[in-house]
Amino acid sequence: MADSLSYRDAGVDMEAGDKLVEAIKPFAKRTLRPEVMAGIGGFGALCRIPEKYREPVLVSGTDGVGTKLKLAFQFKRHGTVGIDLVAMSVNDVLVQGAEPLFFLDYFACGKLEQGVAAQVIRGIAEGCEEAGCALIGGETAEMPGMYPDGEYDLAGFCVGVVEKSRIVDGKSIKPGDALLGLASSGAHSNGYSLIRKVLGSDLPSGDLADAFMEPTRIYVKPLLKLMAAMPVKGLAHITGGGLVGNVPRMLPEGTRAVLAKRSWPRPQLFNWLQQNGNIAEEEMFRVFNCGIGMVICVAREEVAKATMLLKREGELAYEIGFVEGGGPGEPEAIVL
Repeated sequence: MADSLSYRDAGVDMEAGDKLVEAIKPFAKRTLRPEVMAGIGGFGALCRIPEKYREPVLVSGTDGVGTKLKLAFQFKRHGTVGIDLVAMSVNDVLVQGAEPLFFLDYFACGKLEQGVAAQVIRGIAEGCEEAGCALIGGETAEMPGMYPDGEYDLAGFCVGVVEKSRIVDGKSIKPGDALLGLASSGAHSNGYSLIRKVLGSDLPSGDLADAFMEPTRIYVKPLLKLMAAMPVKGLAHITGGGLVGNVPRMLPEGTRAVLAKRSWPRPQLFNWLQQNGNIAEEEMFRVFNCGIGMVICVAREEVAKATMLLKREGELAYEIGFVEGGGPGEPEAIVL
């Protein structure tokens, strides 16, 4: 009689998955908030809404890391892409004025390599600690034949909360308001298909490799403090679509953004990409953040106060432009 088949014969190692869950529990425990009622290990995770909110509104976001993962595979650097994963979602819910409450991850691979997965999830926990949100659960899926050997995919899901009266929606933005930019930590997690096209088969090393793999900056704690201290009219997280694609997302109809590119220093990484890829200036601003990871709209008279508060929190803040009136058919953002 033939030997019976097992799940392991099909390429799924359930014991490895169980060991990974036990290995990541200490990482997740460090991220817990008082509101968390049940976390890693159950079918669902429970979290109360903080009692300080009188009219709480939940804000949710989801994202991935994109083709930056391809460089992580090639460089064999798995420790920071988890931070990228968290950053992309928590920064998104932040722009509505929300405080991130909890985060869940989805890690999918063809064959589970426990050491690699643990590095990734340790990075996710690190990002959650930096954002002040709890890593409350997730899913690890081992699916033979779905992914090439040594590769995996990531997705993340964040839920935040904001007081209804303090939602940041851009409705009060008007011509004359100022635009402040917060420095990025590099290309963050956007434009990597073009980056990889520029790189071709020649992988950089040293400082340049470090620059490409620098994780996305998490702006949560400094901006929550800013919003608690003064009125913020609008926020734009500079993700896919670059500066010219994302800044208009916070603007009301009839206005447009005017950005002065000489008002902030462009990191050498972007100059290298433009020169080596022969990328037009317009395309640079359409694809990359070009050194600005978050844009804040405040009243003109609040610029000095906002800049001082942000610098006190360790952010490099620049006045990068202003809002003016705009009409139908005109660009929603221009870079001068």
